[in-house]
Amino acid sequence: MTGGRSLLPTLERLFAGARESQLTIAAFLEGLETRSYPFIVAALVLPNCVPTGIPLLSTVTGIPMVLVIAQAFLGRRTPWLPRSIGRYALKRGRLQDFLARMRPRLERIEAAIHPRYSWWVAGVPRRAIHVGCAAIVVILALPIPFDNLFAAWGTLFFCLALLEDDGLMAMLGWLLTLVTLAWTAFLLIVGPMVVISLLKSVF
Repeated sequence: MTGGRSLLPTLERLFAGARESQLTIAAFLEGLETRSYPFIVAALVLPNCVPTGIPLLSTVTGIPMVLVIAQAFLGRRTPWLPRSIGRYALKRGRLQDFLARMRPRLERIEAAIHPRYSWWVAGVPRRAIHVGCAAIVVILALPIPFDNLFAAWGTLFFCLALLEDDGLMAMLGWLLTLVTLAWTAFLLIVGPMVVISLLKSVF
């Protein structure tokens, strides 16, 4: 999962063309190149970044994330998608209009998330981000109650770091990774004790 130039110019390049022409999901991901991995993972993890109360949401979205990241580790240039999903297409005119509406927001986001502290997102540290992101995505996919919020935000920060070569986002990702590991360990240790206590009080 690697980054490149700013995301907004990349979207402009992919959406450019005749308004009646179509852009398939497969072609879109191909155009994003290896950046498609953090893009897909970020899209999947976003619903977990707010407490929704939807049962097993983190597992339902986490398993596809694990499969996407596994493909990245296998060295695929872009992730494989089922043909029925990959061939789904939208007219470039609609995408261009959407990008025009979203441009002010995207520009504000890119003003806040941009290339900096490059040491954190290059070479060995970048490969370490891949491993760290994979670890907390696996934790996110596990059906552990109350254990998805920190992992979701850590995953999102890592994806932003890879998408925009932002070392600050990488630092936040690592911080949330440590919090996730500590919180998960706490739940796995304290959770069974709470259940045993409740069972004893009932029976």
